[in-house]
Amino acid sequence: MRAVQPSDSTCAMSDQPVNPYLRDAVLTATPEQLQLMLYDGAIRFATQAREAIERRDFATSFERLSRAQRIIVEMIKGLNYDVNAELCARVASVYNFIYHKLIDANMNRDVQAINDALRILSIERETWQILVDKVSTARQTAAQDNSDPVLGNLCVQT
Repeated sequence: MRAVQPSDSTCAMSDQPVNPYLRDAVLTATPEQLQLMLYDGAIRFATQAREAIERRDFATSFERLSRAQRIIVEMIKGLNYDVNAELCARVASVYNFIYHKLIDANMNRDVQAINDALRILSIERETWQILVDKVSTARQTAAQDNSDPVLGNLCVQT
């Protein structure tokens, strides 16, 4: 997977002012950390949408689900098929499933669809965290040895 780089289109997901700490975190993050931030954002917005549906605040649920959907679209666009086409195809199918669950939730105000998406997002985030930890350890080891890290075929552009 190719981690999504911050751009004007992804930073313009909200009309709210940009948090300078978040902006700095995004601009200094590794590609792997950016991907983790995308998972965190999708989970946060989907959770907020579920809570809004439960309160019957449908305008807020629509807005939060729409934001989660846009994050998933960015994650799909960030896949780098040149590195590992088979892996990227599998990941894309998972992301598409999540995306369609979020659409179903938005159209039908369906808390269960959000729960289904959140369950998968949480598993994917945990998996990604393991990857980030391994890459970080490999980089630290390589820095100590003054050598290039051997990270394998991660499908992430660094």
